Amino acid sequence: MPLNRELLQPAAASCEDVAMAWLRKPSRWTVGLVAVAGVALGMSACGTGGFDDGDSGDREAKYKRVIEDPHPRPADVIEAAGAPSGVVRADDGSLLLTYDAGNVEDDEGPAATAWRIVGPGGRTVAEHAEHTDAEAPPPEFKGVRGGFVRVPPGEGSEGAYALDVRGKRHEVTITGTPSRIRPGDVLLAELEPTLIYRPATHTVAPPAGVPDDAIRFAVDERGTAWSLDQPLTEDPNRVVWQRDGHTLGSTAVPKPYTGGILAARGGTASLSLTRGERVRGLLVTTDGGGHWRTVLDGGIPWRDLERGPESLVLELLADGRLLVGEEGGRYWLADDRANSAFHELKTPARFTSLTVDGTTLHGIADATTATYGLVKGEGLWISRDGGHQWHRHEQRG
Repeated sequence: MPLNRELLQPAAASCEDVAMAWLRKPSRWTVGLVAVAGVALGMSACGTGGFDDGDSGDREAKYKRVIEDPHPRPADVIEAAGAPSGVVRADDGSLLLTYDAGNVEDDEGPAATAWRIVGPGGRTVAEHAEHTDAEAPPPEFKGVRGGFVRVPPGEGSEGAYALDVRGKRHEVTITGTPSRIRPGDVLLAELEPTLIYRPATHTVAPPAGVPDDAIRFAVDERGTAWSLDQPLTEDPNRVVWQRDGHTLGSTAVPKPYTGGILAARGGTASLSLTRGERVRGLLVTTDGGGHWRTVLDGGIPWRDLERGPESLVLELLADGRLLVGEEGGRYWLADDRANSAFHELKTPARFTSLTVDGTTLHGIADATTATYGLVKGEGLWISRDGGHQWHRHEQRG
């Protein structure tokens, strides 16, 4: 009989409460000896700290105080959150970590958010926290040259601003006039609306030339715009790539598949192929669209993916290798730039998210919903060798 770990969380209950909770469940424990063993294990966890978070049972009270505080301290929000909700990197190696502590009992009510900038040496250089509510979207940033840029929280471009690597806030110019994409532009929001950020001028604008029937959009560092177009006819979806306002080429998505997530970098582009409610493979080019290849195997057990296409992770490393997986599940990394064969990554904890920055992997282990307690291995994990070795992010001051 598997243990109910929720009953072994002293952060939410005393050891006596744990014991009574086990004994109040006769429907699960028809043999008295099993019940006694369960209680003993629960008491052992309390006594040895096996499931303790180090706060002597008052983590819930601290958490509630933080989200109700009209002026929370960044360190308190970060402690309450336990793990970052996101991590991005500036060009100098500085990291910006975002944190979100929401209402546990309901999807409404008070919440708190924070961000912290960690320098290349691992020390905190700036941090900020805000009181908010559980329905407000948590802050999201993109790493850019010279710092970070805030992704607009709504459907428009309002709310975008820049932070330098010291944490100083800078206003950005927001315009509704479409701008041709240039090398170095960063895709800030994919669709509805599509927005790009130009670090050189601190400008947010819609890109020029986006096809009207585009349902996916990506921009690489060379200034090439890639889109997945869905025609209103029975014709197949098409991947179209443009540069400087001119169409360079297009290719049809092979039947019987439709397109899913699109990723592009350094001349390599990939589109996930879906059929029904499942991801079944990839469409890949490694020469800027000159040749395309369909990958339906490659070591990835597509039929074993447990979640739908919306949970797929598809990212490109700077060396051209693809990372494929699903949020909260398993991940695979290409063996080389050809992206024809993949191997499964071994991770030190169950990651709720895994992102790529250059050739570095950032994995976050966290609960999938707001909780007072911590999950096993909670926090940020980093690998700089393609997932062979991982180290837990530890801040030094």
